[in-house]
Amino acid sequence: MTLPSRHIHQHFSLGSSLLRLADAASVAGGLVLAVRFVGMEASAYALHGAAAVIVHYLVAEFGGMYRSWRGASPEREIFGSLMSWSASFAILAAFGFASGMLAEFPRSLLALWLVCTPLLTVASRTILRQVCRVLWARGINTRQFAIVGVNELGFQLARNIEQSPELGLKLAGFYDDRPEDRNPSPPPGLKTRIGGIENLVADAKAGLVSRIYITFPMRAEDRIRGVLAKLADSTASVYIVPDFFVFQLLHSRWTDIGGLPAVSVFENPLYGVDGVVKRLFDLMVGGLILACVAIPMALIALVIKLTSRGPVFFRQLRYGLDGKEILVWKFRSMRVLENGDKVTQATHGDPRITPLGSILRKTSLDELPQLFNVLEGTMSLVGPRPHATAHNEQYRALIDGYMLRHKIKPGITGLAQVRGFRGETDTLEKMQKRVECDHEYIREWSIWMDVKILVRTIFVVLKRENAY
Repeated sequence: MTLPSRHIHQHFSLGSSLLRLADAASVAGGLVLAVRFVGMEASAYALHGAAAVIVHYLVAEFGGMYRSWRGASPEREIFGSLMSWSASFAILAAFGFASGMLAEFPRSLLALWLVCTPLLTVASRTILRQVCRVLWARGINTRQFAIVGVNELGFQLARNIEQSPELGLKLAGFYDDRPEDRNPSPPPGLKTRIGGIENLVADAKAGLVSRIYITFPMRAEDRIRGVLAKLADSTASVYIVPDFFVFQLLHSRWTDIGGLPAVSVFENPLYGVDGVVKRLFDLMVGGLILACVAIPMALIALVIKLTSRGPVFFRQLRYGLDGKEILVWKFRSMRVLENGDKVTQATHGDPRITPLGSILRKTSLDELPQLFNVLEGTMSLVGPRPHATAHNEQYRALIDGYMLRHKIKPGITGLAQVRGFRGETDTLEKMQKRVECDHEYIREWSIWMDVKILVRTIFVVLKRENAY
């Protein structure tokens, strides 16, 4: 049987239109403020402002800034806005320099425009969020939704929506055709079961419910088809919520294959613009850090050479992105260079560690050469810490999902390290906790999360816990 071609479409959104207008007003308003401040005539820069609005619109559209931000954190939206304007300004500046038009702009005007626009953008998006929250809290422009399926997935969905008032949804109740004695009781605070599917269809036709979520398990295909056939006689929006919680999801996302939707279960979160942003972040911040520590690194290299026999650097085989082997740079801190099928982790008072190596390891200065890995692209500043190849082979057989930590580049620091799971993993439980943190990082990644981990790493290094 040939499946009909089906496509997923995005509908018109008043919210996205308001965001476009707010961004256009911010770009133009920022220029007007800058021009007025330097005492020039705004009309002379009208064409430049129009061009800037168009460029920023294209950059923001490409970066997904006009999608629905319902349920997303304000910090993520604000950071995305700042990155969009930074990229737009860089494009405008590059074009202005190449064409010679940049000479028409006083440097003070450019600096003020660069600062005023993001301030207006952040203010406008924050105001829009607050206005929507107030309206939804008062029941204005909210929609009643129903959940088909009295089960744990339905309860979790109801709680998630309840904790996201910015979605503008109010729960009408649960519907299910199964006998009540076969249904679990909803948790306190959630509305109870209203009735069966026939009741749902009647309520949908009467306009009492405008959105319906079906939370039956995926194996209940016949039940789902039956519900969909009955709801086809209403105008309610219907969504199927697959019980993917039975799997260990790792940054799942929807994709489209010839019109047929598919959802990834294990996925790299750094695709598209996010991957470019993280790479640029690594290059800029990593390059800046390397420039600051270049002289201390040269002094460390000299002292290593003078105080012990052997090379200054130690390059150890470890697994990188997609499980491919990479060579990770470190300052040599031991008298041995283990890099084979068996690698013994360093322990407290380990006799293999040199006197200088002990200081380097406690202060994490031995990790500084990994900045070379970051610049060459085999590592990132933040990500799951790379383990020796021998340890990977050992733990992949003991911990479910262990190799999923290699869906992104390894990092100099990571979420596990700032939560206290650094140093020796002398028990399986410690390694499991580290892997859980790595999975959480992959699921929840954002550039803001990277910034917070880098800042927390400074305090972790100063405390010197579990470092030897």
